[in-house]
Order: sequence, then C-alpha cells, then structure tokens
Amino acid sequence: MPLFEKARIEVYLPDPGKPFVPDLLEALDQEFTYTFGGCTIIHGLHGSYLSRNGSMVHDQVNLIYTDTPLRFDNNLSALSQFADQLRAAVFAALNEESILVVVYKVYHSQS
Repeated sequence: MPLFEKARIEVYLPDPGKPFVPDLLEALDQEFTYTFGGCTIIHGLHGSYLSRNGSMVHDQVNLIYTDTPLRFDNNLSALSQFADQLRAAVFAALNEESILVVVYKVYHSQS
C-alpha cells in the first residue's frame, strides 16, 4: 500500500483555568473541522518551559491537531502563513507568554 503525504498542524494551548479557554478550543475545533475535515483534542497534558526571565514554568496543556489534505513541501509557504496567523490569533486570545504551533509531514496509509 502506498503512503500519502499530508501536513499536520498542532497547537499546544496552555490551560490556565481561564473561562475562555474552552471557547478557544471550540473555535479551533470548528476551524480545523470545517477547513480540513476533522481534528483531535487531547486534554490534560503536562509540560514545562523556560520563561523569559529564565525560570522554569510548569503548565497544563491542551493539544489540538489536524491533518490537512495538503502536501507539506508543495504548500510550505501557505502552511507557514496559516501557522503564523493561527499563532498570532491564539496568542492574542490567551495573552500567554508562550504559544506553540507546529507543522510537519505525516504519512497516512490508505487502501
């Protein structure tokens, strides 16, 4: 069976316990589902990072991801622009120090 290349987009959202975080997850859920056909949300991940002042920050994180129908290499510019806009929108909504948006190749097995 051949493998089919797709681009995966992941957004790691700090979950600071603010009431609008579920609304943001719902908005991303709708955006990814209507734009790319679906998504997955994983709640309750734990992570850490170094803050701007160099201290270690422990975070509870939600991960939302989607696999696009786009090939990674052929659409790098569009994917990069989408990721930058997505990061800016999430950063503005959460006003957090760190927001991580990741885009990379994945391969799906299809029959």
